[in-house]
Amino acid sequence: MISQKSDLSSSYNLTRIVVIRYLGFIYFVAFLISLNQNSGLLGSNGLLPAHLHISFLARRLGNISNLSKFLQVPTLLWFCDYNNPVDVDQYLSVFALIGIVISSFVLLTGTANSILMFVLWITYHSIVNVGQSWFSFGWESQLLETGFLAIFFVPFVSLKKFPKNCPPSKVVIWGYRWLIFRIMIGAGLIKIRGDQCWRDLTCMNYHYETQPVPNPIAFYLHKSPEIIHKVETLGNHFVELVAPLFMIVPVRSCRIFAGIVQIMFQVILIISGNLSFLNWLTILPSICFLDDMFLSSLFSDKALKDLYESQKPVLFNRYKRVISKIYNVVQLCLLMLIGYLSIPIVSNLLSSRQLMNSSFDNFRLVNTYGAFGSVTKERTEVIVQGTLSDNPNSQKAEWLEYEFNCKPGRLNRRPCLISPYHYRLDWLMWFAAFQNYQQNPWLVHLAAKFLMNDTEVLGLIAENPFPEQPPNYIRMQHYLYNYAQNGNREENWWTRKLIGEYMPVVSLKELEPILKRQNWPINPKTPTEKTIYKKKKTKTEL
Repeated sequence: MISQKSDLSSSYNLTRIVVIRYLGFIYFVAFLISLNQNSGLLGSNGLLPAHLHISFLARRLGNISNLSKFLQVPTLLWFCDYNNPVDVDQYLSVFALIGIVISSFVLLTGTANSILMFVLWITYHSIVNVGQSWFSFGWESQLLETGFLAIFFVPFVSLKKFPKNCPPSKVVIWGYRWLIFRIMIGAGLIKIRGDQCWRDLTCMNYHYETQPVPNPIAFYLHKSPEIIHKVETLGNHFVELVAPLFMIVPVRSCRIFAGIVQIMFQVILIISGNLSFLNWLTILPSICFLDDMFLSSLFSDKALKDLYESQKPVLFNRYKRVISKIYNVVQLCLLMLIGYLSIPIVSNLLSSRQLMNSSFDNFRLVNTYGAFGSVTKERTEVIVQGTLSDNPNSQKAEWLEYEFNCKPGRLNRRPCLISPYHYRLDWLMWFAAFQNYQQNPWLVHLAAKFLMNDTEVLGLIAENPFPEQPPNYIRMQHYLYNYAQNGNREENWWTRKLIGEYMPVVSLKELEPILKRQNWPINPKTPTEKTIYKKKKTKTEL
């Protein structure tokens, strides 16, 4: 067995099992997030209904076939009655459920074929491309690119872990290496070209406090001495700008070093923040630098024996020769496709006007990446408040705050630890805090939903201060947040200072014209809530 292990240094069969099982885990998390949150975000009663968006896209694309629309905006929703909100809601749920079932199978068994990986890829595409603001971030494109390569990394039909005459595609191995190279170099260049704090090594003085969704560990890391923050920034530059060069050195030890460095870096990022499944996903292409010899200690002797058996030469009949030739043609086409789509990507990397997290093809097969090209120096938060008072301007009006799942709100609430799970509404609230509500029209809809006590949207937050009846008025206040001096269960984790009004006091009656213009539903969803709303409206009219 030991003598045979020397043959594993150029083999990636075990690598394929690790990659596919790990990708199953990432897909599972992504589809679970969709299943839990799509109704409140994209459903017909959600903040940005998908059926309205796809109807808008249909009008914009004009009188063309559904297949042509699919090629422009890849989503299977084109082939259903997309003008029917009930159909769209059901299909979004079905896509998420299909994704959860298949990804669970891949995760538990460590096996997959091209058919299963294609279904995962196209169903996630179908959600992302109608996801609007909620799905507008780089990790969505990164998962789609990763998932596309996986279609060609596995056997077409077989579900065996070690299928005979089907070694892992070298094109896909290098495709994943090219992916992680672009991710890291793109992130490094966007930082050096962007915020001055990356060049003077001060960005980490702010990052832990101002990142989108801090976790408890970030609280303590923020309080490290400044020299530690400078070392952290230098380490970031090394990992993103220097370490990728080891990926292209044709020496096994250099490639393994490059892979381990990138994996360790992503683990550190996972520990220090809640960046969705981004860092978990970025580990995946780095695994492709680790060959079977390196990974063999993770597998049983039986698995290694099965691997050796699968690698024994087998006589090819005419049918197998034809299949082999087709396989080689497909791999050549894949290589040419990646090369062609990489031309604008390389041009973008070399440009002084580098774009990050952008796609140059509709299917997001090869994309540009980058993160934190600029770092916010102050943390501001939008705090949503409601009151039952009939006179919101009265000093006696009691304003109660809505508490979100993870974004900072109540000062004594410990920051959450949720990665790789992701609360999309909380994430968008972070962006909204350094913009205005006019730039984020869904905030107006959020206020209306709170005024209705709508169950779908209230399911996206942690605490509703008005469980019995909806408030009469909603307002949004703008606060400056800082970490408290000390944070534990007995003390505050945050301090805050009021900056001013973010969105003025509004009632549901005042928002109704806006809701009608946007075709957003006005009536609350449940009969109970509808009765409450009617009672409140009657009282107001009296």
